Amino acid sequence: MALSDFPRHPLTFGPSPVHPMDRLSAHLGGARVWAKREDVSSGLAYGGNKTRKLEYLVPDALAQGADTLVSIGGYQSNHTRQVAAVAAHLGLRAVLVQEDWVDWPDPMSDRVGNILLSRIMGADVRLDPAGFGVGFKPSWEKAVEDVRAAGGTPYAIPAGASDHPLGGLGFARWAEEVQQQERELSVFFDTVVVCAVTGSTQAGMIAGFAGQERPRRVLGIDASAKLAETRDQVARIARRTADMVGLGRDLREDEIEVLAGWAGELYGVPVDSTLDAIRLVGRLEGVVLDTVYEGKSMAGLIDLVQDGTIPRDSNVLFAHLGGQPALNAYSGLFRS
Repeated sequence: MALSDFPRHPLTFGPSPVHPMDRLSAHLGGARVWAKREDVSSGLAYGGNKTRKLEYLVPDALAQGADTLVSIGGYQSNHTRQVAAVAAHLGLRAVLVQEDWVDWPDPMSDRVGNILLSRIMGADVRLDPAGFGVGFKPSWEKAVEDVRAAGGTPYAIPAGASDHPLGGLGFARWAEEVQQQERELSVFFDTVVVCAVTGSTQAGMIAGFAGQERPRRVLGIDASAKLAETRDQVARIARRTADMVGLGRDLREDEIEVLAGWAGELYGVPVDSTLDAIRLVGRLEGVVLDTVYEGKSMAGLIDLVQDGTIPRDSNVLFAHLGGQPALNAYSGLFRS
């Protein structure tokens, strides 16, 4: 099969925009930096990268007669917020298991930001004390069974929509989108920088770009603080997605790059480089990043450009995945 053979339910405005970040590029003194903006790609609850993934899960859910989307994430999960939005848009119910993934001392973390938006959109939000982990959780499995026991038809969506058979297709399509935008902009992005946690965003990119003629690096910046687990998941999903879209060859190990150095010690807890990156990009470009994902991937990009790992003659594309609503739970960090 080819990617075009998979049914897709459009949830975005169209291709997410690409724009240069010239003041940031000049400040860094190296490669030219561009951004592709998943945060402004949809009218559903501030968009984000998971909306693109859900475009491929929705036809499967509807074909199965589902009336309830059941998913899981942390208190400030961008993914569960987007699941809630898509459910509301389609006239379905949403049951969201929100676990205590982040060791962060903000007493409002289960009441503001993403989780607030999910409640506004009518989701059944269930708090659970379990800690961080992207695998299949008993709390999520129980929520699925609860819907079934009440006479509903659940559709189970794992964390980040990642460990799902269709989870990598949205960003395989993103890779096709980038290729078309390069033609329109007369530019080639030899390096893509993206945050990696649940894995299918980077994995889909790798699978999609692998079928294109010109090679490029897709650099995943680990934000999970569990590098081996994250890389394994990226590799597994990338290979599965490549098979699904008919790549016709095995992915090489050197095509799967997940880099450590900017996650800190715990998922969701910002470090100095995270906050420095957020402030720098905000003040130079008026672009807002978040403390969990984009602040860390941008910190990686900054260092890789400044130390020459990304060469000076590169055009580097930063994937902005849209985590800003979570900033509300970190307000104490930005008092000045």
